[in-house]
Amino acid sequence: MVGSAPSNARAGTSLNLKACWWCLLYVQLCLLAFTLGCGATKSHTATEQLLISDAVDATVAQLDFSPLSKKTVFLDTTYLKTQKSPLLIDSDYVISSLRQQMVGAGVLLVEGREEADIIAEARMGALGLDSHTVTYGVPANNAISSASSVFTNTPLLPALPEMSIARREAKLGAAKLAVFAYERETRLPYWQSGIAKSSSNAKDTWLLGAGPWQRGTIYEGTRFAGAKIEGTQLLSSKERNLSERELRNSQAFGAYRQERLFEAAKQGAEETEKAETEIAEGESPVVLTGGEEKVETP
Repeated sequence: MVGSAPSNARAGTSLNLKACWWCLLYVQLCLLAFTLGCGATKSHTATEQLLISDAVDATVAQLDFSPLSKKTVFLDTTYLKTQKSPLLIDSDYVISSLRQQMVGAGVLLVEGREEADIIAEARMGALGLDSHTVTYGVPANNAISSASSVFTNTPLLPALPEMSIARREAKLGAAKLAVFAYERETRLPYWQSGIAKSSSNAKDTWLLGAGPWQRGTIYEGTRFAGAKIEGTQLLSSKERNLSERELRNSQAFGAYRQERLFEAAKQGAEETEKAETEIAEGESPVVLTGGEEKVETP
């Protein structure tokens, strides 16, 4: 009995040292997390809008409407109707994108079904977003704080902050479309586009708290905290994104996105310019008389 007192004292001292060691380790980890760096993106609304619209653009650019060129076509959008999205990117953007692609291919769009020779019916199989986050380390949690609240007369411990070596957030936008056409009067099938689908992505990476390093299909190159990094391909895309990059570098995608003057408008502008030149030089425009050309002079 007498010899047990020093043993209990040593055991208590050992427990106190272990508790102090864990407290010291906790403080050091917190200081390390604060001193290595910090970066955060507060709002993702613009990023989500760009992801959805970029996926729609890439999908519509795959549709070749040249078989309907110079045909009077009514675009039936019955199966493109979706609920309005707070992100402002919904079926209206898809419909307008389809109409632009059709006009670019020389399709003669009409507003009424009865005015058309061909009915083109479009449908949408997907339009949405996915996201996931991976933390390499200890994620933030309040388990210790919740456990300490169970005991009375015990000070409430703070929540454990995130202590990670690296963290990665990835967002994915996807769209899937298809169009088929049939003759209005006979109801016979005329053409179908096949399934067109595409995705867009945005990836943010933090390393030792510094970041975000941003890359993806909606960015041109790599960015750090929103600023483009010149002369480097740091954190470039893997080969699994090769097809998406090839699509966005294709001629069809460039024709869809870039400004251009179509041949009909170009020819009309040239004829107008020629007529104005003839009038300025004192000659009247060419007048067709019985299949022959005649230039009238004042």
